[in-house]
Amino acid sequence: MPVSFHGMPCWYELTTTDLAGAERFYGDALGWSVADSGMPGMTYRLASAGDGVMVAGMSAGEPGPGGGEAPPPSWLIYFAADDCDAASAAVTAAGGAVLSPPMDIPGTGRFSTCTDPQGAAFGILQPLPMEVEPQTRAFDLEAVGHAGWNELMSADPAAGLAFYTGLLGWTLGDTLPMGEMGDYQLVQRDGSDIGGVMGLGDAPVSAWLPYFTVESVSAAIGRITTGGGSIHHGPAEVPGGAHIVVGQDPQQAWFAVVGPLGE
Repeated sequence: MPVSFHGMPCWYELTTTDLAGAERFYGDALGWSVADSGMPGMTYRLASAGDGVMVAGMSAGEPGPGGGEAPPPSWLIYFAADDCDAASAAVTAAGGAVLSPPMDIPGTGRFSTCTDPQGAAFGILQPLPMEVEPQTRAFDLEAVGHAGWNELMSADPAAGLAFYTGLLGWTLGDTLPMGEMGDYQLVQRDGSDIGGVMGLGDAPVSAWLPYFTVESVSAAIGRITTGGGSIHHGPAEVPGGAHIVVGQDPQQAWFAVVGPLGE
């Protein structure tokens, strides 16, 4: 019987204004190798970590309606669903919005893009049926070059938690007090931590932030800044002894890294 991936963070996708520049930056900063996907009729790059596992996609932003400017560069986190169409309908019923309706990706599955009721964008992906769960995935708490955490900064954290637990079946883990910033609520899938939900903090709008695992946060800071990116927070220690850094790539897309501080 096929394994259910429902609720698992499963893919990470960058939309950028400089695809070649983003390839170089993340290749250097995170050790990714990037290749064309071969999808007919579109330019879509696939990034692989050092272990050869595909961890992210990259594409150039499309012009807005009427030929207007493309949306600003950003990362989008996809969560797996057993039924993309049913999940998309549930998003609308719960007060969110479906930005692009469910459609098929040959050889991959069925997807849609959405926003939660507070406006944070995310994706839904219904993978093609698989008999066993793969041992390596885009999201892996331990693997260097993979996504290692998923963080929602929300204008209404309590409402955000209610929305995602209802939609994706997540449960609540530990609650970490952060003083004036409120609580940091860990969320779990099948009893394992996959991310956290907090207030807006310094974020101007509700948004998801992907964290990518590095072998040394100190070394990653050097690669990020040398490559034209910027650091806005950190390095800061988090529970468990790891350190994080939050920054932007040269095209201004926000992302974060997590790992040991290193030298």
